[in-house]
Amino acid sequence: MPVKKYNPITPALRTRVTNSYKEITTNVPEKTLVEKLSHSGGRNHAGKMTMRQIGGGNKGQYRIIDFKRNKDGIPATVKTIEYDPNRSAFIALVSYADGEKRYIIAPNGLKVGDSIISGEGATPEIGNTMLLKDVPLGVQVCCIEMQPGKGAAIARSAGTYATLSGKEGKYASLKMPSGEVRRILLTCRVTIGVVSNPDHSLQVMGKAGANRWKGRRPRVRPVVMNPVDHPMGGGEGRASGGHPRSRKGFPAKGAKTRDKSKSSNRLIISRRKTTNK
Repeated sequence: MPVKKYNPITPALRTRVTNSYKEITTNVPEKTLVEKLSHSGGRNHAGKMTMRQIGGGNKGQYRIIDFKRNKDGIPATVKTIEYDPNRSAFIALVSYADGEKRYIIAPNGLKVGDSIISGEGATPEIGNTMLLKDVPLGVQVCCIEMQPGKGAAIARSAGTYATLSGKEGKYASLKMPSGEVRRILLTCRVTIGVVSNPDHSLQVMGKAGANRWKGRRPRVRPVVMNPVDHPMGGGEGRASGGHPRSRKGFPAKGAKTRDKSKSSNRLIISRRKTTNK
């Protein structure tokens, strides 16, 4: 997926890099598959700001995505590839043979007119959804369920995928790009392929206003605050502020946050590679 650069006719455009959106076929969503999307502005039910740096932004609608892909044995045809403002990946509008329409996360390489299918009889082709027990070893998969029937939870963002590295007993071993190897039940569903829009990470906003469009307000660095406002504030001159930590004093970089007694720890064969000891 190519990116688009701009002639530097303004300071912002000098560094701005955006998606070319050449894969997008329409900018009008399916009316029956969208619903109202409200914004809190970071306020709670009493109107008090409980989350900073949130507010403004363009109006949007939520696209209802089929993460379960449980319409088995019925072929579907890809009608459009669309941009979704609520996620980094592109989505595809598919029309099933019985007339029902659904949005799915579009794998990279899926095109308008392609046919996809879910369930036991599916073949390991891009866009098809299968049970892990039927997927050949070495295949790249995305939109992975963690619990059978609950819907895709892993590898849903742009360019992500996992590789099926083995099967043993009732579990399959999946290797993530991070290096983590994890066991998933063979009865969980996965989609064949890599999630679309792999060049999403190459985009550069270019100006603060581009983030305001997304509803992100300016962020003040903790080291320039006063001691009363943040543990890293205060000091004479350009003080470093001490060890990175949150506003409440919790370590912000390098501290392990995963519960040692978490039940799913037994499903992780090897942790992702990290420099933290």
